[in-house]
Amino acid sequence: MRFLAAAVLAFATAAPCFAQGLFDDNEARRRVEALRQQLVEQNRLIEERMTRVETSVAGASDRSAMVDLASQIEALRGEIAKMRGQLEVATNQIEVADKRQKDLYLDIDTRIRKLEEAREQQAAAAAAAAAAGAQAGAAPAESQQAGEMRAYQAALDQFKLGNYPLAVSAMQGFLVTYPNSTLAPNAQYWIGMAHSGQRDYKSAIAAQRKLLASWPDSEKAPDALLSIASSQETMGDRRNAQKTLEEVIQRYPKSSAAASAKQRLAASKKG
Repeated sequence: MRFLAAAVLAFATAAPCFAQGLFDDNEARRRVEALRQQLVEQNRLIEERMTRVETSVAGASDRSAMVDLASQIEALRGEIAKMRGQLEVATNQIEVADKRQKDLYLDIDTRIRKLEEAREQQAAAAAAAAAAGAQAGAAPAESQQAGEMRAYQAALDQFKLGNYPLAVSAMQGFLVTYPNSTLAPNAQYWIGMAHSGQRDYKSAIAAQRKLLASWPDSEKAPDALLSIASSQETMGDRRNAQKTLEEVIQRYPKSSAAASAKQRLAASKKG
């Protein structure tokens, strides 16, 4: 418990930095987008001016007037070229800001996942200790519980090692062997997270929705909804991602996932 508390404290300390990073990116995107709109409008006005000047040249009979108008055209063309260059820079800055924001979301999810893994280890250790302290008369049940814990821990270890396909297979095997286990919703959750690790976000969403349908009151249910929002955000489906974050807050208002959802929604509104 001391390890988990320290991990939670470390994440809570780092969270404002993540939020600040998101706010900075959103502010940069807002400014860059405003600049881009300004450049587009200025470019349109310059194009209109150049069209009028070219029309004037076509109708001018005085040579000096034509030379003067031609000079104006060249100057306007130079301005247009400069504005287009600035527009390209602004567009690139928006793309960079978008990428940084997505990277920050992934970083937050990674850190949350590590905290969850620590919590899983604590739960597994507590269950193992309870099994070891059971009465001798309950030996068959104790043996089954120990086997259950070993199977779950082995599957979780595959996830920690980054062997996501093996983690999915192992967790699915666990659910087949121990369908009534108290760890069943946890196993379903890690199936979804393993799909996310393989960037198969559609399968990840389907796996987490299965958890919500089968174990809506599980401690993993809020985290499953938050994971769905992360997958939707990564896929570029921001509208549904925001709806899912709102659902986390509405259905599980006292969960840590709800606190994270509120942070994300605040960041997106500032964007």
